[in-house]
Amino acid sequence: MEKTNFERFEFQPFLIEAIKQLGFYQPTEIQERLIPSVLKGESVIGQSQTGTGKTHAYLLPLLEKVDPKKEEVQVVITAPTRELASQIYQEVLKLTKHSAEGEEISAKCFIGGTDKQRTIDKLKKQPQVVVGTPARLFDLVNEKALVVYTTKALVVDEADLMLDMGFLEDVDRLASNMPEKLQMLVFSATIPEKLKPFLKKYMENPKFTHVSPKQAAAAKLEHVLVPLRHRNKFKLLHDMLISYNPYLAIVFTNTKKMADEVADDLLSKGLKVGRIHGDLSPRDRKKMMKQINNLEFQYVVATDLAARGIDIEGISHVINFELPSDLDFYIHRVGRTARAGHSGIAATIFDVEDEDAVNKLEKMGIEFVNKDLQKQEWVSIDDRNRRKKRVKKADEVGEEAHRFIQKPKKVKPGYKKKRAREITKYVQKKKRSERRNNR
Repeated sequence: MEKTNFERFEFQPFLIEAIKQLGFYQPTEIQERLIPSVLKGESVIGQSQTGTGKTHAYLLPLLEKVDPKKEEVQVVITAPTRELASQIYQEVLKLTKHSAEGEEISAKCFIGGTDKQRTIDKLKKQPQVVVGTPARLFDLVNEKALVVYTTKALVVDEADLMLDMGFLEDVDRLASNMPEKLQMLVFSATIPEKLKPFLKKYMENPKFTHVSPKQAAAAKLEHVLVPLRHRNKFKLLHDMLISYNPYLAIVFTNTKKMADEVADDLLSKGLKVGRIHGDLSPRDRKKMMKQINNLEFQYVVATDLAARGIDIEGISHVINFELPSDLDFYIHRVGRTARAGHSGIAATIFDVEDEDAVNKLEKMGIEFVNKDLQKQEWVSIDDRNRRKKRVKKADEVGEEAHRFIQKPKKVKPGYKKKRAREITKYVQKKKRSERRNNR
């Protein structure tokens, strides 16, 4: 099997074998910069967007340092959502399954929505690696079922989302049960001001690494703006989905209420639609994710919960039914498609009040193409600034009219009104002439 550039980190053979099986040959920028620091036991803050390889930037060096002979908790990884925690756990299993006989690393995932008593019964033997949601982990610590004072490293993944969802307090309480000399690894797409007191409390001179994506979104991703133009938004969405006929499309809304309205409307029109948002029960969310991954749906309606961390394979189209108020979420949303070198389409239904948001996205490096769905066919249209250009042209014609229809040498009463009428007639005549020429 081909050699991998990860070998220079001198990982144990089981990790090198796992890396080869996963097809990783070249470390990403964040892996290159953080793996040596994590191996040295340094605390780090990694600021990066989705898709930069941050999960393996901490998993690989942390698993390298786990002592399989000690039956105690050594690494704790927290994530804000059950889906993300489950995904991280699956990545842990992919890496640890190659460990040698007698040196197996035990890992467990603890998330809400599961039977707590059964979980406690399973903790008679402490796992070496723990992954879970903060509230459930603290609950188990409180019940004295999970023993974390032996922890060497704590990972806080998607820290800004933890803050938004109100889980940082649980992480804080969890960390307070761990040793004072604790290696902490915090990963976040943004570092908001409200996050800084938490970082200062637990981290002394951490290594800070900010990895900007090479471009705002994937290279093979087409960003399409579709004007609403006083049409029914629900009907336009339905027509777009039918026209695209996607392998799998995810439609984003800003609220759970709107997600339900959109999903119900599409269902009423005969489409088989899945939905993901925070109001689903744990059982329903698990069932929904299983159905989506089994390709039982061609369309999924979701809130931004699905944009961060949830990895659904095969998404060919992302539709923004509404633009997010936090425009960083646009990048997270569209990052669900055009992954691993594949192409994808991110279409946004655009209305006049979205002008400022679109301008800001363009300044962030997003290049939009303007298209419309007319009689079930996609057609390229002028960009949305065409009206401004028309106004400018009209002004130029007006100036020309003022020059052409000059003020008379002998001024008579009512000349101003008469001249204004003549200028208006001149401009209208010019416009009619231009329209004829453009036909």
